[in-house]
Amino acid sequence: MSDERTAPDVKPVLPGGRRQWLLHCSLLACALPWQAHAGAAEAAQKPTLLVLGDSLSAEYGLARGSGWVALLGERLAKRPRPWQVVNGSISGDTTAGGRSRLPALLKQHRPKVVIIELGGNDALRGLPLASTRDNLDQMVTQAQTQGAKVLVAGMQVPPNYGAAYTRDFAAVFSEVAKQRKAALVPFLLKGVADRPDADAWFQADRIHPLAKAHPILLDNVWPVLQPLLR
Repeated sequence: MSDERTAPDVKPVLPGGRRQWLLHCSLLACALPWQAHAGAAEAAQKPTLLVLGDSLSAEYGLARGSGWVALLGERLAKRPRPWQVVNGSISGDTTAGGRSRLPALLKQHRPKVVIIELGGNDALRGLPLASTRDNLDQMVTQAQTQGAKVLVAGMQVPPNYGAAYTRDFAAVFSEVAKQRKAALVPFLLKGVADRPDADAWFQADRIHPLAKAHPILLDNVWPVLQPLLR
């Protein structure tokens, strides 16, 4: 085999071309930080909406982008003044979990609006209503103290929990919203869980709605949320 190696095909840079190339690199170096700054400034100008929820907002069992929070983000992106939506929801979370996570989320994202969708797992775990009420109240207060407007997304439980508990659980959300002057969606799953063919709108666990139900969830939130976006 021959030891001769083919020289790389490199075109010489003429003096004038070199000056042109250096000028181009200098302009590019100046432009990139400006573009990054402009992009950051543009993002900073978008007000942030934070959703603090559980599996109903975390797209449990759904394809990414098909849940009501993602649909909300798409709708807000089309407004004359677009909003940035941060989904801080975790499947299985309770009001206690949300209460412990909220301060860091408020500090990080500085939201103008906060939607609190928590409480359903409190009922599933049989947690005391007093604790649920206190946690919701503290979360609303924390967000408002940071200058955010708050929307409380209420939840209801089936009648088999007992008439008294069903009534008292639903009242927790309205009581907190009224006391703290927060916006309220009385029942996030209205039009889904209370329809005659409800089973056809839920996943096999009969707890989490199918993707086709999530536009209804968004429609329940939207008219209450709109005044907070002004």
